[in-house]
Amino acid sequence: MIDYETLKVVWWLFIGVLLVGFAVTGGFDLGVGALLPFVARSDDEKRVTLNSVGATWEGNQVWLITAGGAMFAAWPLVYATAFSGFYAALLLTLFALIVRPVGFEYRAKVEHTRWRGAWDLALFIAGTVPALIFGVAFGNLLQGVPFRFDAATMGVTYTGSFWALLNPFALVAGVVSLAMLVMHGATFLQIRTDEQIQLRARFAARCAAITLIIALVIAGIWTAYGIAGYRVLSMPPAGTAFTPLAKTVDSAPGLWLGNFARMPWMWLAPGLALGGALGVAALARSGPPLLSFVLSAFANAGVIFTAGFAMFPFIMPSSTHAASSLTVWDAVSSQRTLELMFWVVVIMLPIVLAYTAWVFKIMRGKVTVGYIRENTHTSY
Repeated sequence: MIDYETLKVVWWLFIGVLLVGFAVTGGFDLGVGALLPFVARSDDEKRVTLNSVGATWEGNQVWLITAGGAMFAAWPLVYATAFSGFYAALLLTLFALIVRPVGFEYRAKVEHTRWRGAWDLALFIAGTVPALIFGVAFGNLLQGVPFRFDAATMGVTYTGSFWALLNPFALVAGVVSLAMLVMHGATFLQIRTDEQIQLRARFAARCAAITLIIALVIAGIWTAYGIAGYRVLSMPPAGTAFTPLAKTVDSAPGLWLGNFARMPWMWLAPGLALGGALGVAALARSGPPLLSFVLSAFANAGVIFTAGFAMFPFIMPSSTHAASSLTVWDAVSSQRTLELMFWVVVIMLPIVLAYTAWVFKIMRGKVTVGYIRENTHTSY
């Protein structure tokens, strides 16, 4: 039997890995959607762009669905509180993700300029909005979310509003997320397309990589000096079950850098993020597309783990009542639940990874205008 404290940390790592998995796979789908109006000019080029992800985008959503399910099972308090605080933002993201499959399936059904133009716009919005909102959500987590738990009932009360989520720091974090996924989508298009689309994708990758570097540096400086971080002052033993209100929490500027000071190896994460983006920018003109994609994937992982390392052990800090903040230690399910799910993940995650690798191997190769014209009724 794995001890409870270790299981809590392991599940923090599992969910981080699932988020990285979605960013690396489903992330380039969103990026391609956001790039659609810019890299593709003619209808044939737009169909090439969509078909570059057409064979894999549905399977890539497994990572997002699994991450959501894992959060529900492992961190029930986080799941419930997030849907209370981020309800409008999550609903907007859900609508965008619903529009994407409809757009993929219906765009090619009617050969009419307005019909296809409307679905092109829908796919652009459906790629851009979730990418932006994911970053805005992380930006708000770093600042603290306005909620509190009632000591008697443990009911959660959210005291903020949707528009308050769109604050300057959160928007900078949104730019980080959008630039990161657009860069990733552009590197994927370099692999799967050729000629003019590939040239435009190279230019887009370079612009997105530079934007990511600038936004990431701004967000880092802002996190260090402009917003308050959090730290746990006291709590029951980490290997026991306790409610969030059983701990005391301090909040002050600069505290999000505490983990990096105590564990300098964590600087590898921001180094990976910046190094990966610099590599993509450097290779954008004529570098190997596959290497650019790998560097972009490293940058995605670096960005996500940078945020995770900074916040650990916090998952959802509270700006209204610091003691209500949710952490790895007090927001989790029972030890039995975590242990059962642990073995499910140990068995299923390698299967998902193997299946994903097999699909990408089978579907490798470039999508060309010639292929699109020869397969009018079977392509998007």
